[in-house]
Amino acid sequence: MRDRLNFLFLNLGHFFDHFFILVIATVVLALGPQWGLAYDELIPYATPCFVMFGLGAIPSGWLADKWSREGMMLVFFLGIGAASILAGFAETPLELGACLLLVGVFASIYHPVGIAMVVHGRQKTGMPLAVNGVFGNLGVASAALVAGFLVDAAGWQAAFILPGVVSIALGLAYAVLLWNGRHARAAALASGAAARKAAVGSMGVDRATLIRISAIVFLTTALGSMIFQCMTFALPKIFDERLAGFATTPSEVGWWAFVVFAAAAFAQLVVGYLVDRHSARTIFLLVAGLQAPLFVVAMNLAGVPALVTALGFMLLVFGQIPINDVLIARISKSEWRSRAFAGRLIVSFGISATAIPLISFVYGAWGFATLFAIMAALSAAVCLVVGFLPRRGAVLSQQPAAAE
Repeated sequence: MRDRLNFLFLNLGHFFDHFFILVIATVVLALGPQWGLAYDELIPYATPCFVMFGLGAIPSGWLADKWSREGMMLVFFLGIGAASILAGFAETPLELGACLLLVGVFASIYHPVGIAMVVHGRQKTGMPLAVNGVFGNLGVASAALVAGFLVDAAGWQAAFILPGVVSIALGLAYAVLLWNGRHARAAALASGAAARKAAVGSMGVDRATLIRISAIVFLTTALGSMIFQCMTFALPKIFDERLAGFATTPSEVGWWAFVVFAAAAFAQLVVGYLVDRHSARTIFLLVAGLQAPLFVVAMNLAGVPALVTALGFMLLVFGQIPINDVLIARISKSEWRSRAFAGRLIVSFGISATAIPLISFVYGAWGFATLFAIMAALSAAVCLVVGFLPRRGAVLSQQPAAAE
């Protein structure tokens, strides 16, 4: 029961991690007119959040490996909630940007720490990562829906403050779980210490192949993260413009964004199931190869066709996420896995931090059709890079014995 509760908290953490960094994407639809700023003028103030989301991953992973993964998760729940509440009291764009920077600092904790905890001790990691990924992407979806509803019902401040209170309450509940399980956890750590020290690398591949797979993982992470961040951040505004016939308020825009994100989130379950049973290379090529055509089709669509096409490319964008995490889990040992995830994540969120300036520049100069064209080019590049993965091998076809 304790393990199940711990897994639930890890999943809720993933939900709130993505939720908090994307609240601003919907809030700006109402906040811009109030502060007299255009969309492309206001969204750059969210950039510090995404920069710290990436830069903070390395120290977060190091602290988790050296100190306590559970302790870092507790800091995450309490810290990100407090930072979000502060954002609700911002009175200028600079104050909002500073508060969002703090949100990014605490948000950086989850991925290197939480994902390492999800895969710890597991032999097959595809489905646990997929379930965890669904929660994360439901956080993406709910940010648009909940923020839109709260903005319409109680003002933009409520979109930051109320979720912050909920996160702090979850942190306190997680502290109780950790306190009650402290003796069992200490015994488990002591019994597993010798096994971890004696563990040999779990990858089952030679050094050259390991370097090759790692390079491909990091490169596809960079390209895929740019696509993911651009689409998750810009989609509410895209819907605001292209679904004008039936989405005219922040809550309506948020609702349609939620429908697309929530439906797309479950693509990870399908991909997680497949990579546990088939070649990761084959699944990766399939998922990446279908994205570019859909982005091209979406360039000039509006109304229902735009909604359906958005659902299609978001299914593929979300479905791609667990594949890189599975590969990292398979080639890393437990004692440095948080840092391995942190390395991938600093690339992921470091690159994705440039998504906000990119959206601002492209939207201001040419509009969203050009942004879709750029996304199509990046998707084609991902597919090309994935083609260099080895065609066979234990890491690609099945989960090797866990080095725990």
